[in-house]
Amino acid sequence: MNVPEDLRYSEDHEWARTVDDRVRVGITDYAQDALGDVVFVDLPDEGATLEVKGKLGEVESTKSVSDLYAPIAGQVVAVNTALTDAPELVNSDPYGAGWVCEIAPTDPVSVAGLLDASAYRQLTEG
Repeated sequence: MNVPEDLRYSEDHEWARTVDDRVRVGITDYAQDALGDVVFVDLPDEGATLEVKGKLGEVESTKSVSDLYAPIAGQVVAVNTALTDAPELVNSDPYGAGWVCEIAPTDPVSVAGLLDASAYRQLTEG
């Protein structure tokens, strides 16, 4: 399982990467593996306001449909429209081309409150 050291993680298996004044969000390698082949991603609307652990979308796979939850509060400022035509990017490149959205955080420091790589590994292995 790939758990990059430079990211933060939620207990709901989303990752967060700070990029300038935005936070890019996607699902973890662990989550995409558990889901199986992703066939559809329901993206949030640009401009939507999210609360921590609020629903930001859904991922549909050959096994199930799973909700995606916001790891931080803020406003959606970009969505990865490439997932509309190529939802399998979530499987093939979960930490790169498979990102879901970017959020302008209400509180930029809140990202630091998410799990680091070591804590996320403990969550998924324990």
